[in-house]
Amino acid sequence: MDLGIAGRKAAVAAATAGLGRAVAAALVAEGVEVTICGSDAGRAEAAAAELGVGWTTADLTDPAAAGRFVEAATAQMGGLDILVVNGPGPAAGTISELAPDSYQAALDRSLLAPVQMCLAAVPGMRARGWGRIVAITSLGVRQPYPTLALSNTARSGATGFLKTLAREIAADGVTVNSVQPGLHATARVTSVYGDHPPVETIPAGRLGAPHRPRAVVGLLCSSQAGHLTGVALPVDGGAYQALL
Repeated sequence: MDLGIAGRKAAVAAATAGLGRAVAAALVAEGVEVTICGSDAGRAEAAAAELGVGWTTADLTDPAAAGRFVEAATAQMGGLDILVVNGPGPAAGTISELAPDSYQAALDRSLLAPVQMCLAAVPGMRARGWGRIVAITSLGVRQPYPTLALSNTARSGATGFLKTLAREIAADGVTVNSVQPGLHATARVTSVYGDHPPVETIPAGRLGAPHRPRAVVGLLCSSQAGHLTGVALPVDGGAYQALL
């Protein structure tokens, strides 16, 4: 299906590997001009060369730096139509294990950094009357993971922000949605669960491949999705079991 976004300009955060990289590749395949970022210049440059996209470095654990990534990508491409919000997750741990001061760092990277990225992108999108913001968050927003208390907390806040923003700018032709991946075969899942991720919690019986959510993100970025906003969509192999 032609997504109708050829020639559009997109910034994809944390796209040197994993889900971010898969999304960047999918957008390139649709004819979108893409700029990615990574925290390491060497990795970012190498990924950009393989993908055929622009790149810059950004420490996405720093909200101000996250906002500057969007500004830099906009300047490089001469505009911005699509923003894919993504970033490194907070440290693992249960509430009883975590120190109180660990929450601020989690909020910086998984709530305030997404806020700053959106705030940097929205004015230009509103002025042009078209835009797509899609955030990659986590199924933990709907169904908290026992060992990811910081992620559950911070990303729930980000989801509230995105839902509120979606309502505020819908009339300007800008949509705001999020994708909530469950357990996929990524370095993040390996770092949390080692060689024994709890696949028994997934009705599909397996980890998702890193490229699976990219089609969902692509659809949410498409011209056809102009009336779809404020949605938080699980991509989880059936792991989320509630009716709503």
